[in-house]
Amino acid sequence: MARSSADDLELRRACEAVIDGGGGKQKVVLSIRVAKSRGVWGKAGKLGRHMAKPRVLALTTKAKGQRTKAFLRVLKYSGGGILEPAKIYKLKHLSKVEVVQNDPSGCTFMLGFDNLRSQSVAPPQWTMRNKDDRNRILLCILNICKEILGRIPKVVGIDIVEMALWAKENTTAVSNQLSAEDGRDASAMIQSNAQVTVERDLVSQAEEEDMETLLGTYVMGIGEAEAFSERLKRELLALEAANVHSLMESESIIEEVLQGLEVATVCVEDMDVWLGIFNVKLRHMREDIESIESRNNKLELQSVSNKALIEELDKLLEHFEIPAEHEASLTGGSFDEDNMVKNIEACEWLTGALRNLEASCLDPCYARMRGIKEKRAELVLIKCTFVRRASEFLRNYFPSLVDLMLNDKNYFSQRGQLKRPDHADLRYKCRIYARLLLHIKSLDKNCLGPLRKAYCHSLNLLLRREAREFSNELRAGTKVTRSQVVWLEGPISSNQTSNADSSTVSEAYSKMLTVFIPLLVDESSFFAHFMCFDVSALAPSDACADTDKAVSDSINDCTPGKIVAQGNDNDASDIKHILQLTHFLDSLGNDSAELGILNECLRELLDGLQEDFCSIVDWAYKIDPLCCISMHGITERYLSGQKADTAGFVRLLLDELETRISMLFSRFVDDACYQIEKCERNARQMGVLPYIPRFAILASRMEQYIQGQARDLIDQAYTKIVSIMFVALERTAQIDPKYVDIVLLENYAAFQNSLYDLANVVPTLAKFYHQASESYEQACLRHVSMVIYIHFEKLFQFARRIEELMYNVAPEEIPFQIGMSKVDLRKMLKSSFSGLDKIINAMYRKLQKNITAEELLPSLWEKCKKEFLEKYGSFVQLVVRIYPNETVPSVIEMREALSNL
Repeated sequence: MARSSADDLELRRACEAVIDGGGGKQKVVLSIRVAKSRGVWGKAGKLGRHMAKPRVLALTTKAKGQRTKAFLRVLKYSGGGILEPAKIYKLKHLSKVEVVQNDPSGCTFMLGFDNLRSQSVAPPQWTMRNKDDRNRILLCILNICKEILGRIPKVVGIDIVEMALWAKENTTAVSNQLSAEDGRDASAMIQSNAQVTVERDLVSQAEEEDMETLLGTYVMGIGEAEAFSERLKRELLALEAANVHSLMESESIIEEVLQGLEVATVCVEDMDVWLGIFNVKLRHMREDIESIESRNNKLELQSVSNKALIEELDKLLEHFEIPAEHEASLTGGSFDEDNMVKNIEACEWLTGALRNLEASCLDPCYARMRGIKEKRAELVLIKCTFVRRASEFLRNYFPSLVDLMLNDKNYFSQRGQLKRPDHADLRYKCRIYARLLLHIKSLDKNCLGPLRKAYCHSLNLLLRREAREFSNELRAGTKVTRSQVVWLEGPISSNQTSNADSSTVSEAYSKMLTVFIPLLVDESSFFAHFMCFDVSALAPSDACADTDKAVSDSINDCTPGKIVAQGNDNDASDIKHILQLTHFLDSLGNDSAELGILNECLRELLDGLQEDFCSIVDWAYKIDPLCCISMHGITERYLSGQKADTAGFVRLLLDELETRISMLFSRFVDDACYQIEKCERNARQMGVLPYIPRFAILASRMEQYIQGQARDLIDQAYTKIVSIMFVALERTAQIDPKYVDIVLLENYAAFQNSLYDLANVVPTLAKFYHQASESYEQACLRHVSMVIYIHFEKLFQFARRIEELMYNVAPEEIPFQIGMSKVDLRKMLKSSFSGLDKIINAMYRKLQKNITAEELLPSLWEKCKKEFLEKYGSFVQLVVRIYPNETVPSVIEMREALSNL
């Protein structure tokens, strides 16, 4: 017999790969090739109507916890001959197995499932290669249903005994399957299950053997059917005769039995009456007993419930009982540092007890109990007492700490000793009560307002004292020569040309900000956390590294006196920590009311400090107004670094400083503009005006003070001063119209020469440099044209008349006009060019006469020659056009005459 496809290991591996991807979660119990066709239940004539398709049926199992699921999977062949999933059925829905009767081979069967959506659709028919393959798969399906599901589907068209006999004969063939999921041989399990199923349905093998032995030992003589039939008839007649004879012999006995039955019937009737009476009595007794039992059950349930209620109440009372040590701490304990642990534990217990007594945390039946309400009222009274005592202690504690520091002069800067404020000890003593403040907030949030005001008022006194002493000592220790310099009026002095260094003034201001701005930001953030505002800090950005370095350099290089560090030797790390806190971010909470309260408290904490910062600014302005430039840049750099909500008032402080610095610098610019206007009233018209070169010196000094983003401030000053300068220059030049162009070209040239280097690097000055250059060119052109017109007046008047006539008269008719004849042309040329060298020398002397800046004369003379040649070239073109036969000196001849000078 050919080998069955159920024994094909390659087919099984292919099925496992397709079904589970080689994961091993599902086990293939049997895989076999079949042919699929369509049919209808109970209609034999429909077999073979549709073309059969090759398919593979695979029986699989999947373990899921303690349960095992069984599936029937249908696989089909793709275009490349590769198996792929086509259909899956759950065996728990298998309700019917039917072998098609009209198939002569008996190899076709159908499987009916009770979960199919449409029962009218013809179920698929599966045709096996032979009956062995058919019996093999059907037996496997039935045994899996028996073992896993505990039932077998309905079997139609095949005898189950026949299948059991087939399984017994084909044990060897079936036993070659792979091992099942639990490690046993799967086919052996199927064979064993098949044997068990058949034996339970029929008889055991031992009983079958005994029956065969018994039938073998009994000689029935049934060789001929007719003889056997006669024998059976004779034996039946003999048995009937024996029965009749026995009945005839037992008549007296039967009569006695009948009499006994009558007596028994009477007794039974009497017994029935008695039992009816007893039944009524028993029914009443039963009802009474049920009533008693019901009352007893209710009493027993009530007793158990009362006992459980008493236990629950005892537990509840024990749970809400105030411990003696907590009660002592809450009602009359001390708030010293040694007792804070006990106080915190008592607060935690009180908070938890109040939370547990809230209506939301209690069962509604407990919430209405009088005892619970009384206990809640008692705890609320204890809470109010504790909060009042703690608030009163802290309101007195904060001023006492600050008073100790105010009374000790060593905390502040002294003569010759510039000290950086150190609040490490103050914060340490405050942090002792940080957890107490948290519990006070959770118990009564309204009591934090007075505590915050007390803390702000006390610390404000300390900060203002520290800032005042530090600023006073900073100004006293900065040695700078104070000199009044008038920048744009009068002659240039040595103070201006020597570039006097007043950078120490800017360094003093920078040192003030370097020390106090991080301190104020740190105090603001500490206050926000310490006083239980809902804030959160972000990590500092990398930008704080530069500020950190600047702080260290400023502290180490302090010239007025050595900054004395207080506390331990970890000041550098403390400064770094302060700087990191300046980047305390905008994540303080989105509650506008909370932020409003925080900003109000910060205003009370830091109010008044701006006076000491402004005094440094005023002092620096009096020494050198140009220090405002560097101070403005320093202020903007610190202002751009304050992003946190807790630094809100610090930003306001820096904004006020920036505004004051801008106002002072604007005052300086206004003074400079006033000096220009004053110089305009007193200036002589000839030569370079004094504020032109002085502005170049001022601009050079201003560029030396640029820091940060102060470029805009200086550009605005440049724009205002230079605009005033140009307006004043124009007005000054108009005093005498005869010298307007000379004054303009000399001053614009001086402006360009003095600002050439700065204009290459400063865009704003470059714009004014180009404006001055254009004005210089225009003034030069006007002046040169005036000189040329004075010495060649007749020549260019004749040319102008020709141009005017050309608008209304044809060119060939112009020589016939009055005064425009050829004779008039010759007379004009003779008078204009007689003594040409003297005329050219006169032009040069005219330019040289009024120019005070001799260095401008060569370029001016070159412009004069160029302009004259351009005008004369235009004249020659007119003459050639109007007087074609007349001869005039060419442009080349005039260029040679000018070059011979």
